[in-house]
Amino acid sequence: MGFFAKIKQMLGIGTISVKLSVPGNVKESDGSIKGSMTLTAKSAQKVKSIEVELEESFTKGKGDDKTTKKFKLGNWTDNTAFEMTEGEVKTVEFNLPFQLLKSSNDELAESGGLMGGIGKLGKFAAGEKSEYRVIATVDVEGAKLDPNDIADIKIVK
Repeated sequence: MGFFAKIKQMLGIGTISVKLSVPGNVKESDGSIKGSMTLTAKSAQKVKSIEVELEESFTKGKGDDKTTKKFKLGNWTDNTAFEMTEGEVKTVEFNLPFQLLKSSNDELAESGGLMGGIGKLGKFAAGEKSEYRVIATVDVEGAKLDPNDIADIKIVK
């Protein structure tokens, strides 16, 4: 392997491309996300593992008081190592279990009735908002920056 090939490998350039396929909406009651990813080898590579996770970006507040926190809600890992030849395409299916975190306003809103109305009002007043995304990362041997793909997803009641 030449000098430039080693640099490209280390940066994850020309290794493997990842294309994630997940549904646009998932019901909270399902408790898992079924999806797949397509791996395409741009050169001969050894895959050490594959990880898929569900991440929540929880935003609270408005204007200058706006804060965002990230939470990991679920994880799926396959530690089976395998090799891919140049141009080879492989599809990997997964079932990613998850459990949502709830703010006190969310819990109150779900109680229904008058208390539910107060919870919904509190959530609106606090400017609470959650966004979800699925992140698939492929651990490629010798790459410092592993290839990945990200897909936004909505979790509905």
